[in-house]
Amino acid sequence: MGNRALTASERSLARWMLENGSAEAKVFLSQLDNAEATSWRCPCGCASIHFQIKGMPEAPPSVHVLGEFVFGKPADLAGIFIFSSTGILSGIEVYGLAGDAPRQLQTPEDLRPFASNQG
Repeated sequence: MGNRALTASERSLARWMLENGSAEAKVFLSQLDNAEATSWRCPCGCASIHFQIKGMPEAPPSVHVLGEFVFGKPADLAGIFIFSSTGILSGIEVYGLAGDAPRQLQTPEDLRPFASNQG
């Protein structure tokens, strides 16, 4: 299986995460314009996706978080982050905090800053 175009909702979510992430995250918006989703699927069945940026080499295995957020209620709280590796936009990772990792990506409206839940 090869790469596929990002869906409108995947692209919208990634754009929002970069626009609302760390100070350096906005630098990666231009790469998002050339991003495709790889055929990689997480073994746990979660909604995480990896990117391949057209015209750039495959990103090596490494995670540099560009923006991290949480969503859900305390009983099903989950996290999501967008990341790069060696300067290449690499993907979106979702994970469970109070249960299993989500099997669907959220919309930007569902996300809130990760730090607001630390107490």
